[in-house]
Amino acid sequence: MDIHIKRIYEEPAKDDGYRLLVDRLWPRGMKKEDAHIDEWDKEIGPSTELRKWFGHEPPKYPEFKKRYTKELQAMPDHLDHIKALARKHRVTLLYGAKDEEHNQAVVLREVLLEKA
Repeated sequence: MDIHIKRIYEEPAKDDGYRLLVDRLWPRGMKKEDAHIDEWDKEIGPSTELRKWFGHEPPKYPEFKKRYTKELQAMPDHLDHIKALARKHRVTLLYGAKDEEHNQAVVLREVLLEKA
């Protein structure tokens, strides 16, 4: 499976393939016409409770990863949908967070590739 991650604020590229936004909230300051997304899966983003608890604080990331992985395991249809797309062509998971190492797209990609 060909799954990549990218900040939605980066310039879209032809090799992004299928651009899938995986944030529950629309990224601040991003105009919808500038996002160039193919799909927005709000449900696959971390729950509001988990997102607020994490607050993008790197020391909380290991626990965030554990909790978010548990949330993802309860969404097999969403995971299967992304896997099916990734079997056909490249999928780029888009996220809005500034931290490129500690965010939900990183966790989601790991979960998708782990169960491939």
